[in-house]
Amino acid sequence: MSHAMTLPPQQALIGGQWVNTAATMQVEAPATGEPLARIARCQAEEVDAAVQAARQAFAGQLGEWASWSARQRSEWLLRFADVIEAHQEQLAQLECADTGKPMTQAKGDISACARYFRFYGGAADKLHGETIPFENDFAVMTLREPYGVCAQIIPWNYPAQIFGRCVAAALAAGNTIVLKPAEDACLSVLCLAELAVNHSLPAGALNVVPGFGYEAGASLAAHPQIDHLSFTGSPETGTQVAQAAAQHHVPVTLELGGKSPQLVFADADLDAALPAVVRGIIQNAGQTCSAGSRLLVQRDIAESVVAHLCERFAALRCDAGEADASCGPLINARQKAKLEARLAAAEADGICVAARGQLASSAPVGGHFVLPQLLTDIPDGHEVLKEELFGPVLVVQVFEDEAEALALANATDFGLCAGIWTRDGGRQLRLAKGIRSGQVFINNYGAAGGVELPFGGVGRSGHGREKGFEGLRSYTRIKTIAIKH
Repeated sequence: MSHAMTLPPQQALIGGQWVNTAATMQVEAPATGEPLARIARCQAEEVDAAVQAARQAFAGQLGEWASWSARQRSEWLLRFADVIEAHQEQLAQLECADTGKPMTQAKGDISACARYFRFYGGAADKLHGETIPFENDFAVMTLREPYGVCAQIIPWNYPAQIFGRCVAAALAAGNTIVLKPAEDACLSVLCLAELAVNHSLPAGALNVVPGFGYEAGASLAAHPQIDHLSFTGSPETGTQVAQAAAQHHVPVTLELGGKSPQLVFADADLDAALPAVVRGIIQNAGQTCSAGSRLLVQRDIAESVVAHLCERFAALRCDAGEADASCGPLINARQKAKLEARLAAAEADGICVAARGQLASSAPVGGHFVLPQLLTDIPDGHEVLKEELFGPVLVVQVFEDEAEALALANATDFGLCAGIWTRDGGRQLRLAKGIRSGQVFINNYGAAGGVELPFGGVGRSGHGREKGFEGLRSYTRIKTIAIKH
């Protein structure tokens, strides 16, 4: 841990106050496996207190939040974007130490968080309903109204970014929030919450309840007084969260991961494609829902592409986040052991490890490092082609033609993102329409994060959309008013 790093409050934020909990939990640094901080471990009673505080704030009993106009919300969100940028170094240090990601990526995440608040700050007073032509003696309009208390359960891989994505949109629409950050990495979230309170966010508008998923997360998902729920995480946990929310008919947005393909055709610009293919799998050590974890390459160029990728993978280095190497550690020992077991099973099945990165000599002992690797010669239907590994592992498949490329791209239950690399305009659109995915990138991958671009999946990747105006609208419900005159 850097000596310059200042830890945020390590309590729960409830009704504008930092509250101690009876139990605490330890956060470890992924790069070393050593203790980083002890934070609040919220139970059902703290979750309930946070929900009550959010409900009172929404009803106007605790503070002025319910009385704020769209313009006032807009102005606060825009000011808070400036606050985030002013504290970028502090926030990035926390994100780097807490998640293990390289410092450059951590700083990018803080910039993205600020962009979310700026985008939704600009949109807050532009969210409106419609008038509807109906019978001549009627005037009909729709209003977009906030749900009320929004529960948000966010993951450990991008805590600052997803804080911005969820919190800024929900606040812009006029909701109040109870947020449960991941137990493995939430220091940047606690720091952002502290900054929000210190910069005049009304009490109860944002409440933060750190804790384990099976305690705080389960209590929040099943709470009878939440009005909307968003969850980002694994498909298995997403199912449990949705089932809990369904008991009270609470609408749910789920973002659950992916097994996203990048399709490289013989006519592709390989100078642009190959660096993007590598970036798409090593960013955040592959612990990214939208990671481009499957490379589908046309047979005519497959040998050459794999040879070039082997050179690139062999040059990758793993180190602690502050070293700003190619790749950081996985989040914890459990994730490392799970991935290593899957890779060992794949090698036992005869799958070829065509290339591996290297562990930097300066990498700390005890870190949760798994070397980036490129897998080839994979039997059809093998687990590594279908299941999300959540690590820096790229699997390669070869296709003959466009039809086979499309079939391979869709040969998974996930459908979050896809990349298409070809100069053929007709092929670009045919595949973009045919691929079962929430986002498709043509001759790029990821669009630099795309705060403005609706994001979400199909199938096991979840449902609902975040980011952009679709993400803002998802935090509202429509009311129809019909006036007869």
